Amino acid sequence: MKLPKASAAASAVVLALTLTACGEERADDARSIAPETPRYEVAQDVELDSPTLAKAKERGRLIIGSKADQPYLSYEDPATKQRSGFDIEIARMIAADLGFGEDRIEWKTVQTGVREEAIVQGQVDYYVGTYTINDQRKELVGFAGPYYRAGADLLVRKDEESITGPTALDGRKVCSIVGSTALQEIKKPKYGAQTTELSKYSDCVQQLLDGHVDAVTTDDAILKSYAASDPDKLKVIGRAFTYEPYGIGMAKDDRPLREFVNDSLERRWKDGTYRRIYDATLGLSGSPYDEPPAVERY
Repeated sequence: MKLPKASAAASAVVLALTLTACGEERADDARSIAPETPRYEVAQDVELDSPTLAKAKERGRLIIGSKADQPYLSYEDPATKQRSGFDIEIARMIAADLGFGEDRIEWKTVQTGVREEAIVQGQVDYYVGTYTINDQRKELVGFAGPYYRAGADLLVRKDEESITGPTALDGRKVCSIVGSTALQEIKKPKYGAQTTELSKYSDCVQQLLDGHVDAVTTDDAILKSYAASDPDKLKVIGRAFTYEPYGIGMAKDDRPLREFVNDSLERRWKDGTYRRIYDATLGLSGSPYDEPPAVERY
């Protein structure tokens, strides 16, 4: 499929969120050296036999689901309501290729446990938010990608020495998110962990800081972002114990849209846009750049 030219929408610098976590002076310094996110040229007259795109054109805007509490990934500034982060930029990039600029995007915060419901019921046109592709979810929704390779890890307090990996969790309290693949893994008897299940990553991190749990588990990209926001108090163990390919969720039967997004992702990897997005967002967390995995078409 021949893709239209990519599109237009510049975003605010992602490190605005560190004002509360690291102090205003530190955030200002970071912003002064942070790479800028790309600008996307909005494609014109996109023709695609996609029911999802047809509905978006009819309503005049694209509804994109994502998270709002993941620094460097999917973050909504509570004061300005501006969105920033790696997943947000990937979503904007695709929107532009579909013909929708920032002024025609409606963002919808969707929590982990209800992502499939939001997609199936048509509450969002597509979803970008640390969403692991797996066979169970494919029974309900469709996936484009993967566009990023992550793995479950552990976030602990900076002075923690006894937790060196998942095998050191016997009897320890671990917090994760309802519906997450990391939670399903860490609940296995072989780890012996006592689990706490909450609805937001930020709540789990606060539980860790307050001493109510011993570790937080989810994808390493998410954990590194929180560690980067409070490096004096938090650290990531750095021993991933699952493979989490992030995909873009959409209606299960909308194959034309899925193929279009896959083509868009591949083209953006080749032209360098993907790397520029990474460097300006998730790369600032200290997580090293890695080439994205190959798109899986089905």
